[in-house]
Amino acid sequence: MNVLTDVWLNVILFEPEIAANTGAIGRTCLALGARLWLIRPLGFRLDERNVRRAGLDYWPQVDCHVVDDYESAIAAARPGRIWLMTTKGSSDHWDAGYEHGDALVFGPESRGLPDWILASQPAENRLRIPMLPETRSLNLANAASVAMYEAARCIRPTLNRHQPPLTRS
Repeated sequence: MNVLTDVWLNVILFEPEIAANTGAIGRTCLALGARLWLIRPLGFRLDERNVRRAGLDYWPQVDCHVVDDYESAIAAARPGRIWLMTTKGSSDHWDAGYEHGDALVFGPESRGLPDWILASQPAENRLRIPMLPETRSLNLANAASVAMYEAARCIRPTLNRHQPPLTRS
């Protein structure tokens, strides 16, 4: 078993700019057992206070890999399929049919994924999160959470079966 490829979901952040978003996404990756890939340049240092605050004391446990370029992330992650998360997507994120080993790729907060990455995948692999037209986009951490939990719903239906159901007192 190759430790780097035996992952149910890879989350790839292309040139993330905001430390708090990356920290929150890392925390969500840890909660779901997903692997996080960060592609340089980063708009912050990983030891920055905002990464730690958003990731809480969980950050050291996050399965996080930092690489120099997109091609290196894809080569190392070896995803089954690549899903590009973009407001320019032609398919809704809940129609993707995620499978074990897939990757969700997100662009930087201020500009999204570059055209050359968007062109690297067929239109059906460019996914959007549906929203009202007057909303330009979601915060990156929120978008990542929405997409990751939809992937988890499809791929990992037993995620919390070992825990007792929540009850009200």
